[in-house]
Amino acid sequence: MQPRQLRWETLAALRTSGKGRLSYCRHWLQDEDILEGCMSPLVLSPYSGWVLDRMVGQSAQEITPSRSSTPKESAPLANRSSSLEKVTPASRRGSSPLSSAEPSETKFRRLDLPGFLHELLILYSVTDFAYMLTTQGNDDLSLLETDQEVFPAVLPSKVAEVEGCIRMYEEMHRLKGKEGLRQRQEQQEQMVRAVYDLASEQLKRFDELKELKQHQEFQDLQEVMEKSSKEAQGQQEKLKEEHRHRAKVLNLKLREAEQQRQRQEELERLRKEEGQERLRRLYSIQEEVLQLNQQIDPNYRHKDLPRIDLSAYSNRGNQICGLVSGLIRTTSERGFPTQVDVANTERALQEMRGLISSMQQEIAAAVEEKRRKDEEEERQKKKELLKKEQMKAQTPAPAQQSGGKQQKEGLQVKAEESTMQWYQQLQDAAEQCIASFSGISNCKDNNEVKKIKTDLQKAATIPVSQISRIAGSQLREIFDKINNLLSGKSVQSGGRTVSVTQHPQGLDFVYYKLAEKFVNQGEEEVASHRDAAFPIAVVASGIWEIHPRVGDLFLAHLHKKCPYSVPFYPALKEGTSMEEYQRMLGYQVKDSKMEEQDHFLKRMSGMIRLYAAIIQLRWPYGNKQGTHPHGLNYGWRWLAQMLNMEPLADVTATLLFDFLEVCGNALMKQYQVQFWKMMLLIREDYFPR
Repeated sequence: MQPRQLRWETLAALRTSGKGRLSYCRHWLQDEDILEGCMSPLVLSPYSGWVLDRMVGQSAQEITPSRSSTPKESAPLANRSSSLEKVTPASRRGSSPLSSAEPSETKFRRLDLPGFLHELLILYSVTDFAYMLTTQGNDDLSLLETDQEVFPAVLPSKVAEVEGCIRMYEEMHRLKGKEGLRQRQEQQEQMVRAVYDLASEQLKRFDELKELKQHQEFQDLQEVMEKSSKEAQGQQEKLKEEHRHRAKVLNLKLREAEQQRQRQEELERLRKEEGQERLRRLYSIQEEVLQLNQQIDPNYRHKDLPRIDLSAYSNRGNQICGLVSGLIRTTSERGFPTQVDVANTERALQEMRGLISSMQQEIAAAVEEKRRKDEEEERQKKKELLKKEQMKAQTPAPAQQSGGKQQKEGLQVKAEESTMQWYQQLQDAAEQCIASFSGISNCKDNNEVKKIKTDLQKAATIPVSQISRIAGSQLREIFDKINNLLSGKSVQSGGRTVSVTQHPQGLDFVYYKLAEKFVNQGEEEVASHRDAAFPIAVVASGIWEIHPRVGDLFLAHLHKKCPYSVPFYPALKEGTSMEEYQRMLGYQVKDSKMEEQDHFLKRMSGMIRLYAAIIQLRWPYGNKQGTHPHGLNYGWRWLAQMLNMEPLADVTATLLFDFLEVCGNALMKQYQVQFWKMMLLIREDYFPR
């Protein structure tokens, strides 16, 4: 067996021993088991295998086996070698710490050189001791099995020490070389890293420069595209402007052509309208001439004026009518009449009017002369009648047959003479108004005049019908509409334009119908809704103030329907039927049946309320500086005359109550003490009657 093998067996045996299995750390001072490491015996370090590999290799060349061993001797040696070889696995497993996977500068610096040399000397001593045993052939092998504690230390030989120092130096030199190589590698790595960083920066700069150039090229391209786009847009705008200019020119031409056409159409339309208007004017003039001519009757004679002869007027009227008819016939054949034709017919109309005016003046003069004669005769009769009344007043009054009571002193049955004259004047004015629009009222055969009559009547009555107790702000609109109609302006009624100038008798007709409608509203609306008296009265008062003739006609209608508003008690005359007398008293008679007393009193109450409201109210938007056309003085006169007359059952009490309820406060403010004296008279003297 070779010495090298024996050495390894020895080392293996030592390693398998109890001491050899103990852990050993070169940095034991940093471990936790410090005490245990100090008390444990010496153990071989992992470097021992590395040292033995190198030392045994050299010793094997020098030593030759001296003798061959017997089988009996070889067995123990084999056992020892096997035990020595058991040391090698640890060293082989650990291999050389210098050639391990972690040959770093840190491990080399941490190496404990004195301890390492000490372990190396122990290994050499053990190896030499095993070698001696082998060469001498001693059988006393039990010494190898002794514990490591028996051999505290074996002095190494000089050669082994020197060789170990040399090996150690070589190893240290090799380690220094490796350290220098590592440092150079690190420097190279740093240089490579610096070069890499520099190259990376240069590459970045190159990329940035390339990107900048791309951006610049893109910007230039974009500028070129924008410039070309702007040029294209400019061309397009220029083309659009040219197109708009051309379209504008064409539109102007078309508009001029259209305006020219419209002007021509408008001129043609105006020419036709003017022609139609002239034709309508001719027809209206012809109609008026014919109507005026109808007023001239050659056979007409006034019963009271036998000396008047109207044949000359009739002949001239017929001539004028023939002239107008010839002009219209000629213009119809020619198309539309000219302005000259209209002027000729208007002159004929003016001549006809002048003819009628002359005839009326002649008749009026004759009538005036006859009226003077009649007035003279009437004065003579009144004087005689006054003498008879004075003679009757001196004699005692006869007893009344109806009740058996005597009349009280100071009370009258008939109204005062001045009151009756005023009443008669109003009725005569109403009759004259009716006669003035006889041409409109008697128009059964003339549809156009009938249509004008209907339109005027609606325009006069519908606004009054719209007045109610809740009329509010509509009163001014209604008032303006009525005032415009009476002033000759055109108003809208039923979707048609109406004016009193459409007919010469239109104004008188509207006056009469408007006054009649006011009285009808008092008879119907105020009788049903007592509060409606004030809005109707304020409109009627405003119209009365501007158009006094409406007020006179209103009083005439009021006195005719309600004679107690005069006050006047109509007397039954000989030859008058009972129905006619009842109508004179204000009753409504239908089919020989008189209305009920309650309905009669209700109608009388409505009319008296309207009259009492009118005498105290004025139109708030009119001229307040002037006096009321029919003010409170007329109400005071009516009240005084009513109390001077004998009271009628139901009628007098109802009318006095309604009159005082409406305007009693106004009379009290106006007459003050005199009004209270009147109230005392009513309470103390008049009520008992």
